[in-house]
Amino acid sequence: MPDGYDEASNEIRDIGDVPAIELINTVSVHLMSAAAVKLGLADDPDAASEIDLDEARKLITALAGLVTAAAPEVSDSHARPLRDGLRSLQLAFREASSIPDAPGAGPGEKFTGSVI
Repeated sequence: MPDGYDEASNEIRDIGDVPAIELINTVSVHLMSAAAVKLGLADDPDAASEIDLDEARKLITALAGLVTAAAPEVSDSHARPLRDGLRSLQLAFREASSIPDAPGAGPGEKFTGSVI
């Protein structure tokens, strides 16, 4: 068997043991963090150099799709902080954009509705 096969096989089995809510939260936090960096919200003196609204839009839209789809499947105690984080990013995107999207046309708003 090729090198790393057993290690990869063990990783696949391990992820099967992780509860869905934990995976949903982990992926959501990664998307939130990446979007925050692309919005220039990182705790870094060079944060402004990382701003990329096109990338932020994609990440926020993906997050909105995940959060919206997962919300009925997870408890409100898990869904609420994800929705709050998503809304904060959507509002931050509106602030960062020099040409505002129409209400309901911002990143992820096709899933969440207008945030303004």
